[in-house]
Formats: sequence, structure tokens, C-alpha cells
Amino acid sequence: MTITQQVIMIIMVVLGTMITRFLPFLLFPANKPTPKYVQYLGVVLPAAVIGLLVVYSLKDISFISGSHGLPEMLAVGFVVLLHAWRGSMLLSIGGGTVLYMGLVQLVF
Repeated sequence: MTITQQVIMIIMVVLGTMITRFLPFLLFPANKPTPKYVQYLGVVLPAAVIGLLVVYSLKDISFISGSHGLPEMLAVGFVVLLHAWRGSMLLSIGGGTVLYMGLVQLVF
């Protein structure tokens, strides 16, 4: 890349970042109520994203070879139990990740 191309790329990245940061404040100012569809998206999107991540994370598990999906299923069960017990998403995700990595590195 030439210096000119590098400068143009940096400017585009900065502009893209600034637009995504400032646009919500321009579209939804503080003195006006938040539209109902934005409130609806705020309610349903977190669960949809978590569901998408679960499907993506578990899509390549092979139950007929290797560890037969045991570390993954143990980690998922641990996440569910931790979340039911403490209700903390950060603790649940972190605990499940640590358990899964421990199982994969030390047991399976």
C-alpha cells in the first residue's frame, strides 16, 4: 500500500467509527421518546444473538467420533446451571469457557 492509500484507509475507518458512534444520538435525541420498534429490538435482540451464538458454537460437534461432544455438552450444562444459580451472564459465559478449555486441554 502506498502512503496515500494508507491515509485514505485510516480516514475511512475513523469516519466509519464516528458515524456509528454519533448516528444513534442524532436519530434518537434525548428530548424525544425512543420509538417502540427500537425498544422492541432492545428486548428481543439479546436473546436472538445468544441463540445464534449457541447454534454457531455447537454446529460442528461430532457425536460419533472423538470425544463424542462430551466436553461441549458438559460446558453447556455448566453454563445453564451457573446462570440458573447466580443469574450473571458474565459468570456463566466465563465459567463455561474455563470449564470447556480445561476439559479440552486436560481431559479429552
